[in-house]
Amino acid sequence: MSFPVDLKEAWGGGRYNSFNHVLKKTFHSRVHKISLRMDFTCPNRDGSVTVGGCIYCNNASHTPRAYRPGMSVSEQLEQGIEALRQSRGAEKFIAYFQSYTNTYGPLGKLERLYREALDAPGVVGLAIATRPDCVGDDVLDLIADISRGTYVWLELGLESMHEKTLRWANRGHGLKEFVDAVERGKARGLRLCAHLILGFPCESREEILQTPALLNRLEIDGVKLHNLHVIKHTVLEELYRGGAFTLLSREAYVSLLVDFLERLSPEVVIHRLTGETYRELTVAPEWSLNKIVTLNAIQKELAARDSWQGKLNLKMSRESAATAALQEVTP
Repeated sequence: MSFPVDLKEAWGGGRYNSFNHVLKKTFHSRVHKISLRMDFTCPNRDGSVTVGGCIYCNNASHTPRAYRPGMSVSEQLEQGIEALRQSRGAEKFIAYFQSYTNTYGPLGKLERLYREALDAPGVVGLAIATRPDCVGDDVLDLIADISRGTYVWLELGLESMHEKTLRWANRGHGLKEFVDAVERGKARGLRLCAHLILGFPCESREEILQTPALLNRLEIDGVKLHNLHVIKHTVLEELYRGGAFTLLSREAYVSLLVDFLERLSPEVVIHRLTGETYRELTVAPEWSLNKIVTLNAIQKELAARDSWQGKLNLKMSRESAATAALQEVTP
């Protein structure tokens, strides 16, 4: 089976449904994300669910370098917008509520912060990162109301579909909370993006590759994928330095990720394919610090296989259709 011409055209010649291309088609120009850090916390830290947070989490790795405590939404956006205009001539932006759990607060506060972000010149939409156990119906109603007037993505951190992994990572929620959040969000017409980490030491390759079928069934709109990497000042760092597990090589990650993409519906928008953070906070793997090399390796692997996002999904659909058609004409 060769790369379908219709997908090639729809994806601008790429072999997967990239978020950058979707934004260009939607806004007719490049759109840049500006990460924000507000004074939220997390139920996995404050004792509402558990304490200590996820074993791999250090929010300093998600915090913009120019951030200073107490900065407002407007101040952070003004600073980020000016920097991107100076360096890249950017004119359109998405305000990305990234650090901590960005729906974990009073409803009035959430609405004030989200709408303040939308008031910034050049901001054309929002991306809101949160946990699947922190999106009550009132929060989803608010985000749905805002989304009727602007472009919004709600990002839900799943990380793994397997309960044993979620317990090992001290996530403080299970798969059922994610499925429930997705179903309630989809019922309101929201664009939903799932965060996933590939390479947890307690998962086999086969277990990891079960996840695309779940996402396809839930009709998830987007995914963010990245390799497990170790950040300083985390429980994961202690385990790694103690020899408790090993990390995927770049070659192994690229192979696994392409296997994942092949099983994922071509309708799903790919927001990210690999993770990175600041060099001074990264413990391992070293290769994760060079995002461009990793992305090039993914493109090379897709081309070498003559593969694309949804190839196996499409193949199975065509085989099922052919079988059904044969049954109809068979006496």
